[in-house]
Amino acid sequence: MKALKVGIIGFGTVGGGVYNVLQSFKDIQIVKIAVKNINKKRNIENFDETLLTDNAYEIVNNPEIDVVIEVAGGVNPTFDLLKTAIKNGKHIVTANKELLAKNGSELFRIAKENNVIILYEAAVAGGIPIIMPVKTILCANKITKIAAILNGTTNYILTKMAEKDLSYETALTQAQELGYAETDPTGDVEGFDAAYKIAILSTISFNKKVDINKIYREGITKITAQDIKSAKELGYRIKLIAMGQVLENGKIDVRVHPMLISKKHLLAKIDNATNSIMLSGKPVGDLVLTGAGAGADPTASSVVGDLLVLAAELESSDRPIPQAICNHNEIADQIDIGDTYNEYYLSINAGNNPGAIGIIGTICGKNNINISTIMQNGINEDNTAEIVVITEKSKESDVQKALEELLKSECIIKINNLLRVMN
Repeated sequence: MKALKVGIIGFGTVGGGVYNVLQSFKDIQIVKIAVKNINKKRNIENFDETLLTDNAYEIVNNPEIDVVIEVAGGVNPTFDLLKTAIKNGKHIVTANKELLAKNGSELFRIAKENNVIILYEAAVAGGIPIIMPVKTILCANKITKIAAILNGTTNYILTKMAEKDLSYETALTQAQELGYAETDPTGDVEGFDAAYKIAILSTISFNKKVDINKIYREGITKITAQDIKSAKELGYRIKLIAMGQVLENGKIDVRVHPMLISKKHLLAKIDNATNSIMLSGKPVGDLVLTGAGAGADPTASSVVGDLLVLAAELESSDRPIPQAICNHNEIADQIDIGDTYNEYYLSINAGNNPGAIGIIGTICGKNNINISTIMQNGINEDNTAEIVVITEKSKESDVQKALEELLKSECIIKINNLLRVMN
């Protein structure tokens, strides 16, 4: 077998993991590795420093290199680097969910024009195999729904808040100390990371291009210890859920936000940094894939797996893998969050006045909202009460109108939180 020659862009945690795994495959030769800081100390035994360059264009323009592995992340300058590599006839293996969610359509178009392919198993759920299974073994199915935990950082934080009664801020600090969260955790805790992933997964599952800019996104920063406690008392866990589904009218509902999930639900049992994906399709039914969604080894597993598939294909043919070619010419008709129907958890801070619960019920009824559960968590020192409401399935826009009316009521002091519910 002719040695496959690769260049690696990015040599952080994942890049180092990919390098280590590739040492076991003698038919794959690493020609060059692009890094930001060429003088940084590399904690890799017997590492050949001559492989390093701080100019990634040396890789994408090198005629000797067959495949570019991109694990640097981000859009700039990565987008231009990969466009250049593709136009130079190089295949791409990437873990870059942000780039694919924002600029995937153009990259796949250019790849098709140049008879090369882009493989990206590592971009959605780390070590969990999901992209190629959807494109191959599940291609006979009409997938109609995805519900997933796709971000290990937020799942770890929410797990520790529930297990140890921690505040969000304390749980985040612990996650940062353990390396689960970045110094700037915005991409994770505000739901950007999960949104990129569900955009990619929904696009290939529903065979329609999902627009990342039309995905409703809400993070976990407003979740309080009291929300966690109230959810637990009501028989729920709180998780950041990435969801995509095809509605009966053919429209697509794709969103990312925290949800109360029944303790009986499989996703409620997924803790710490673990990821899990539930797919519903016909004829296969329901599938659940669970595993490590991030980290050096799990992500390297998917990156090198893609590379080995590509190597085997190039040994027998000069044509790209047919299943890997993305042809999403149809644009998804995505609905606005206001048009969705959900059950809701509503936490309200009210004055300890007679009739407060009645006012809440009246305003909800006026806006077509039926209440299934209502609970008062005692009286606070300032003579206020926290009232928790679980609604029956209601339209989002109706719920938002009810919130506006509640805030105008003299007995309602504050809306603490509004979360959606999955049973």
